[in-house]
Amino acid sequence: MTLTVALQSHGPIPLDLSFRVAPGELLALVGPSGAGKTTALRAIAGLMTPETGRVTAGDAVWLDTSAGVNLPPYRRHLGVVFQSYALFPHLTALGNVLTAMQVPDRIEAQRLLDLVNLQGLANRRPSDLSGGQQQRVALARTLARRPKALLLDEPFSAVDRATRDGLQAEIIALRAHLNMPVVLVTHDLNEAQMLADRMLVIDAGRMIREGTTAEVMADAAALRTLGVREVAALLPAVIVAHEDDGLTRLDTATGPIFLPRIDAPIGTRLRVRIMAHEVILSRDRPVGLSAQNILPATVRSVVPGDGPAVTLHLALGPDEILARITRRAAADLALVPGDPVHVILKTMSVARDHIGRAG
Repeated sequence: MTLTVALQSHGPIPLDLSFRVAPGELLALVGPSGAGKTTALRAIAGLMTPETGRVTAGDAVWLDTSAGVNLPPYRRHLGVVFQSYALFPHLTALGNVLTAMQVPDRIEAQRLLDLVNLQGLANRRPSDLSGGQQQRVALARTLARRPKALLLDEPFSAVDRATRDGLQAEIIALRAHLNMPVVLVTHDLNEAQMLADRMLVIDAGRMIREGTTAEVMADAAALRTLGVREVAALLPAVIVAHEDDGLTRLDTATGPIFLPRIDAPIGTRLRVRIMAHEVILSRDRPVGLSAQNILPATVRSVVPGDGPAVTLHLALGPDEILARITRRAAADLALVPGDPVHVILKTMSVARDHIGRAG
């Protein structure tokens, strides 16, 4: 079932958006505060009505202002997870999940709690759960409604970074069990890039750029409102060894890289977020450097920007990495598409939350 959205509205937070989300696909709505991300989500959920709009889920029409159709939220068969958990404090985790079911089923409720890694916690009340565990209960309760689409509104903003990383990993794992469109609202580009198949950049309620995560994160113009320093690429890798000196060795398409110890077993497939401004390039393989990670690559394209920088798209076998360097450096290197280069990455330049499990 495909979720199709077209919204237009004027007012303090205007909207002029249209997009589609396929079954099993996760679309991230990103943009600065006040851009209209949550307003769009509320319109999809039926919590506010745009001046003109149409929202459909497969053959079901949830909103069509031209035809006078505007189903209330409870008839839209969707699940929403907000920043606040909104759990019933007097009920256990299992009880909270059961309240969302049309026909209460304890076995199914327990299965959903297990699905979000809450084994053994079914009888605890919210006050006896951590923030991350409460968020998992909220997610299980949402899935108990058997929604046709899932809306996530900054679902991890109220938890600490370590808990957020764990919840993101669980969302990636959970998606294997979900065959529904998922829309994620977030201001965290790292979160969006790690979780989303596609991204929609919004500013002042208008679409700035839509495309695959790789396309959007490589487009400095699209990310200008969020900061060009966020330009990054996801590099697929697999853990092959944990070294005695505290480093983990990962294999990529064109060679190994070393990162600080990653708490995951050998054979785990990862996606490593490489910030474009952290990449150093050399025509020849350098020697005598402290940097441990040197990978051969090929220039795919050189994209000039409005300021003093250019962005290079570099092929590492079938994968791609981005480098953002000054025009002066690009001129000194005289790089053109097809040229071989060496990519240099500092081991300590990759943040821990920029490493995620592959879906």
